[in-house]
Amino acid sequence: MAVTTEIARSWRAPRAALRRQLDGGAGEDRALIYLVVACLLIFVAQWPRLAREAHLDPSVPLDARVGAALLGWMFMAPLIFYALAALSHLLARLFGGQGSWFSARLALFWTMLVVSPLWLFYGLVAGLIGPGAAQTATGLLLLGAFVIHWGLCLAEAEGMGAATASERPDG
Repeated sequence: MAVTTEIARSWRAPRAALRRQLDGGAGEDRALIYLVVACLLIFVAQWPRLAREAHLDPSVPLDARVGAALLGWMFMAPLIFYALAALSHLLARLFGGQGSWFSARLALFWTMLVVSPLWLFYGLVAGLIGPGAAQTATGLLLLGAFVIHWGLCLAEAEGMGAATASERPDG
């Protein structure tokens, strides 16, 4: 199944989508690709905001701003997300989680990829409208979607909460 189709299905049923990823034999290579593509899309989402800022404050040129965003999103963020996935796995184990390090990473990296379209929308709002109520509302929507989706995916990855997709009658 195409990743884009699975992303759309993940908005309706995040736990089932992650379970399909885990059952489908998704390996570390696929998880890393999910993270890299998500970081790339988030990096691209920064461009409208960076262009707006460079136009309003020409003391820092656009290429310097884009270079800093590139360094941050493509080189630093993946390391931070690996650490965050490890921390989430350790916290889940404190609360009875039975998953693996890999399943915790996949839950976070898949969530990053699934919410990346919202990052693109947020970038457009930040670049075209600028600071204000619309940007704040879009940011809250993005944050809420990320937290809810990641929480559900992490619960599935760690075997916590509701029955897994294979145990459900419709699953």
